[in-house]
Amino acid sequence: MTPITLTRLREMKRTGEKIACLTAYDASFAALLEEARVDVLLVGDSLGMAIQGHQSTLEVCLNDMIYHTANVRRGQKRALILTDLPFLSYSTPVQALGNAGRVMQSGAQMVKLEGGAWLAETVRLLDARGIPVCGHLGLMPQSIHKLGGYRVQARSQGDAERLLEEARILEQAGAALLVVECIPRALAATVAQSVNIPVIGIGAGSKCDGQVLVLYDMLGISGKIPSFCRNFARSGNDIPSALRDYVQAVKSGEFPATEHGFD
Repeated sequence: MTPITLTRLREMKRTGEKIACLTAYDASFAALLEEARVDVLLVGDSLGMAIQGHQSTLEVCLNDMIYHTANVRRGQKRALILTDLPFLSYSTPVQALGNAGRVMQSGAQMVKLEGGAWLAETVRLLDARGIPVCGHLGLMPQSIHKLGGYRVQARSQGDAERLLEEARILEQAGAALLVVECIPRALAATVAQSVNIPVIGIGAGSKCDGQVLVLYDMLGISGKIPSFCRNFARSGNDIPSALRDYVQAVKSGEFPATEHGFD
């Protein structure tokens, strides 16, 4: 079984094969996602809401991320493990290096940071020390109080131009992957075309190089399902079937459909 690596993800972008990503928080679900051939397992700080019952991701701490990453690693065979660094765990480059190192030692193969140009020095340092970095732009849940809620970002021309420039800055600093969340589909398409690294979308239309959803959302067990999400278990599918249907829908371009994005 050939493992998914950054080299493979870059090849998928080059050839147009869509990247299927889902969040994972434990070994049992990680094993199911592996059987469904999910490419990237995101150990997201969304666990604060999906697992811990909080109202945001801000309560999640570094030890939580280390614990859940180690659990996911035990169920992993092929997929690449990408782990969020939680709120205020990467405020400075040196802090980020130490905390990212702990997360990598627990089983992650890449870390994700929310933010734009201000992270360039941090990304350069992590990349130079052998820690792959995924950026995250658009709706950034760790900044939810500053953003004023969970809403579509970068709708004005100025904000769109700023996001595109920050994507380029992160790539130039050494980021190897980028997540864009809740931005207009046309802007997401421009970002994906403008950088050489794979761009994974969530609520960002179908023109990204891949898609990610929160596992509990796409299984319909998280309460209120976001408008950009589809419940893959709604038709009566069992969990393994729902996961396989998600991967197939992403790979074929069936998901996301027009109703799962924003203008």
